[in-house]
Amino acid sequence: MQSSTSSPQSAAGNINPFLYHVSFSKSTSPQGPHQPQIDTGREFTGHMGASAFINGFCKLATLHLTDVHTHRNLESRMNWASFYAVISGINRHSTGIGRIWLSVLFIFRILVLVVAAESVWGDEKAHFICNTQQPGCNSVCYDHFFPISHIRLWSLQLITVSTPALLVAMHIAHRRHIDKKLYRQAGRTCPNDIEQIKNQKFKITGALWWTYIISLLFRVLFESAFMYLFYMIYPGYKMFRLVKCDSYPCPNTVDCFVSRPTEKTVFTIFMLSVSGVCILLNIAEIIFLVARATTRRINSSRDTAVGAWISQKLCSF
Repeated sequence: MQSSTSSPQSAAGNINPFLYHVSFSKSTSPQGPHQPQIDTGREFTGHMGASAFINGFCKLATLHLTDVHTHRNLESRMNWASFYAVISGINRHSTGIGRIWLSVLFIFRILVLVVAAESVWGDEKAHFICNTQQPGCNSVCYDHFFPISHIRLWSLQLITVSTPALLVAMHIAHRRHIDKKLYRQAGRTCPNDIEQIKNQKFKITGALWWTYIISLLFRVLFESAFMYLFYMIYPGYKMFRLVKCDSYPCPNTVDCFVSRPTEKTVFTIFMLSVSGVCILLNIAEIIFLVARATTRRINSSRDTAVGAWISQKLCSF
C-alpha cells in the first residue's frame, strides 16, 4: 500500500473519500479543535470492495457535516463511520443478500439521513408558525402534531434494526475465543496462528445458522414495528401545509403552517420505501438460508443412503 503524495483539496466536494482518511481529534490543529485532519498516508489501491466504498462515503459525509455545522459539538453527534465499522464486522460472514442489505442500509438510509434529511428537518421547530401571539401556543401545537421528530425516529429505527447484527458478531467472537483457547492448549502460540483465527471466515451452519436466522427475524420485526409506529403517529405519511390547532393555551382554533411540507413528504416516502426494501431483503435471506440448509440436509441423507447401499453390496461378496 503506497502513500499518496498529492495535496488535499480545500473544498469538501473535491475530496476523494477513497484517497483521504478523515479523523477527528481533541488536540488542537491549524484548523482548530474538532476539525477534520486529512491523512494522505492511507490510499486504497486495486479493486474497491463494497466495504471500502461505503466507508469512504461515510467519512465524506462526516466531513460534509463538519463544513455545514462547524458551530455544533461534533462529539455529541453520532459517528456513523464508527457505527458502520461495528456492524460491518459480520459482513464477511454474511451471504450475498446480507451484503446488499448492509449497502442499502448505509447508502440509502444513513447517508441520506446524515447528509440530506437533517438539513430538511433542521428548521422544523423554528419555522412552525401559528397565526397567534399567545405565548406557548406554537410549542404546544408543534408537540401535538409532531410528538417525535422524524430524524430522531429514523435514527432510533436504524440503531434498533442494526442491533440484532450484534448477536452474530458476539457469536463469532465467542467462536474465535474458543479456537484461541484450543490453540493455546495445543501449544500453538505462533502469531501466524492467532492471525489466522482472526481472519477465519465462518460458514453459516450449526449454531451460527440459528443465531443468524434469529437476528434476521428480529430485523423484520423491528422494521415492521417502526413502520406501524410511524403510520400511527403520522397517518398517511403525508406532511400537510396547514394544520388547525385548538390546544391550550391557544385562545381559539388557530392556523399553523409547516415549513417545506412537499420536500418532507418526499423524504418520508423515500425512507419508508427503503425500509420496505430492507424487509424484503431480510425475508429473501431467510428463505435462502432455509432452502440451502434443507438442500444440504437432503444431500447429506442421500449420500449416507448411497454409502450404506455400497457398503452392503461390498460385504455381500
